[in-house]
Amino acid sequence: MSGAIGAGAVLIFALFVTGYFFQSRLPPPKPKILGIDLGTTFSCVSTYEFKTGNVTVYADEHGKRIIPSVVAILDDRILVGYDAVQQIETNSKNTIFDAKRFIGKTYSNGEINPLTKNYAFSVTTDESNRAVFSVKLKNGTRVFSPEDIGSFILRKLRKMAESKISRDMSMAVISVPADFSEEQRNATVEAGRRAGLKVLRVINEPTAAALAYGLHEKTGSNVIIVIDFGGGTLDVSLLYVHNGMFVTMAMAGNNRLGGQDINNNLINVFRERIHEKHNVDTSSPRDLQIIRDEVERVKQALTYAEEIAFRVKLDAVSPVTGQPVDYSYPLSREEFNKINERLFKRVLNPVKRVLRDAETEAGAVDEIVLVGGSTRIPKVRQLIQEFFNKVPNTSIDPDVAVTVGVAVQAGILGNGWPLKVAAIEIQNHKLKKVNLDSEIDEDDL
Repeated sequence: MSGAIGAGAVLIFALFVTGYFFQSRLPPPKPKILGIDLGTTFSCVSTYEFKTGNVTVYADEHGKRIIPSVVAILDDRILVGYDAVQQIETNSKNTIFDAKRFIGKTYSNGEINPLTKNYAFSVTTDESNRAVFSVKLKNGTRVFSPEDIGSFILRKLRKMAESKISRDMSMAVISVPADFSEEQRNATVEAGRRAGLKVLRVINEPTAAALAYGLHEKTGSNVIIVIDFGGGTLDVSLLYVHNGMFVTMAMAGNNRLGGQDINNNLINVFRERIHEKHNVDTSSPRDLQIIRDEVERVKQALTYAEEIAFRVKLDAVSPVTGQPVDYSYPLSREEFNKINERLFKRVLNPVKRVLRDAETEAGAVDEIVLVGGSTRIPKVRQLIQEFFNKVPNTSIDPDVAVTVGVAVQAGILGNGWPLKVAAIEIQNHKLKKVNLDSEIDEDDL
């Protein structure tokens, strides 16, 4: 009898090993849940691959893994991403961006008016005191909500993934800022619904960044600071993580500090220098765009190079030569840092604030996670590393770190192997983000 049982056990074990052998050589099943970072300035989409644990971030038709969160409304079609950006000069009143800043919020007329002065497109409020965008077309005026604009971006991201996966994707996890209210989170879910997506969960962006680095798998208790320095804003969150549970302890940021401010500093400097050398006006939309594009290229190049040539060929004609201006200048990283010195130092203000609010010392922080393209700047990384006397986590592209983490969360929800530890967020609804929009350094207060 015992021999029969033993033989049966051996057979079962052999079948298990054989099944595992063949299964291990089968291609992994196609993912079912999208991980989406619906950003204020840029957005991206990813999936978690079962078996390998790899995360794929999908590119658009231009080969770009992150797309501008920009939507252009035309008479016969809607453009999203780089296609929308390319026509913004000729269609600025019907090209909408920054919609995420308005989603799920209510305003009085007095509150919303100051927020709209920097936009060429129309922003008003409806009968529910929610922001809406009015667009004039040949067949009349159309009104879009922030949820509508978000849905156009989400639909674009969905198609980017579906074109590579070759299957319909109808479920998603979407990241939101940690300080989003319940109304803003619900509005984000609604934007997903309008894009044909069932949003299984919204996850805080700092939590997603920590997930990208596998910090949810660390044993015991850890203090993590996430510094998100993107194109338009700076957000800092202090997280307490215990065996996969995330609690946000403090938040601070600056809604008027980002990569665009760095660009604007350089644009102003070079416009002034071009005027001094050639006595020309560079305020035409085309010349401004040429300078703006070159500034972005130079800023990115100085991440890796010690010096780069700034060079533009403008439409503006020199009164001396009678020829279009061809201007060149060798910009060093040292001069770049000097031009933006005051701005870079302000990055540490919300860092100091969250530590103070959480009654935590810099030395008690176990992990530093950098998110957002502006954290690539060597001077920014240097200031952060010197402040904490600790090397930050930077191995993941900061532009896609959040979407990588969202994909990991999607994998957890889909029971994706080899994930073992669940990530649970404990919301602190009484916690409010401190915005440090002032130019004054906190140390001077």
